[in-house]
Amino acid sequence: MPSDEDAGSAWTPAPPVRRAPSEDGVRPAWTPTAPARHPDHDAPPVPGASATARIPRPAAAPEAPPPLQPGPLAPDPSLSWSAPPRPDGVPGATRPVVTFAQPEGYRDTPRTHRGRTVAAAACVVLGLGLIGGAVTGSWLVGDSAEAGERGAYTAAGSLWHNVPVDQLFPPTVDGQGAGPGGADRTWTRIAVAPDSGCADAFDPLLQKALSPVGCTRLLRATYTDATQSYVTTVGLLFTKADAAAMRALDIRFEKEGLARRGDLMPRPYAARDTVAAGFGDRQRASWMISVLTDAPVVVYAVSGWADGRTVATPQPAAEATATGATTAPAQAGLGNEAKGLADRIERALRKTAVSPSEQPS
Repeated sequence: MPSDEDAGSAWTPAPPVRRAPSEDGVRPAWTPTAPARHPDHDAPPVPGASATARIPRPAAAPEAPPPLQPGPLAPDPSLSWSAPPRPDGVPGATRPVVTFAQPEGYRDTPRTHRGRTVAAAACVVLGLGLIGGAVTGSWLVGDSAEAGERGAYTAAGSLWHNVPVDQLFPPTVDGQGAGPGGADRTWTRIAVAPDSGCADAFDPLLQKALSPVGCTRLLRATYTDATQSYVTTVGLLFTKADAAAMRALDIRFEKEGLARRGDLMPRPYAARDTVAAGFGDRQRASWMISVLTDAPVVVYAVSGWADGRTVATPQPAAEATATGATTAPAQAGLGNEAKGLADRIERALRKTAVSPSEQPS
């Protein structure tokens, strides 16, 4: 029968007691809890009660099981995970090999293989198509550029009969800065020679040097300066050669210095009843020859005095226009006459070849 003290108080269980892990890091398999505490065990003594009644009965504490020790087949608790033991019973030093299964829903079926094969084939075809398109485009661009160059070269070769003479040899040519010291020059055309072949048009050695490119037509015109002190014949030799032959001729003239040899001077065109009537071979004072590579044309010019005086030592325009030249052709500016007029006729020829504005006559 419980006492009044027992009946007047509720019994409250004690909270569980947690044990700290042992020094070896292994927690016991189970953790004992403290016995239930009666609320009057720690209450102050009641007068008249015996000492024996106030002393709580001690509960027998169960013995804790011994901590687990790593054995031959137990994992090493000091590692995050342990490798399986070796056959000799010593834990392995390497981590175990972990493999993962295929994800759910994945099935390697023949249809999957076919899909991957089709996708790979499509990528290959697309790549080859892009590469082929790029190569074809570059070929087309290259072919277009080459065709344009060939077209311009061919067009230039037909200017001798497609373009009026006034366009090839303008009646007046402006030569700003073409004279000695950068002085301006103005040339007026006084005669145009009938178009002809090249027979007797050049000295024999020059004729021989030009023979590899042939002769289709030779056009010539003679000009005089504003003071009518000098006369200059400019010529356009239209050849039969292709671009490769013209390049070869240009290289030869440059390498062998043929344009500076006195025995390879062009001949002038002396027109009757003009200030150039006495302009013959002995009156040649300076000259220049230019072999074009973008057109089948050789441009040349030869200059002299209008009064018919002879020149003992002609000088090429490249030397007569050099700084410090003191020869008579250089001092008179005859090198500038030949070079300046030939340069402007050549520029007009190139401009006309690019955009001819006249129909064949």
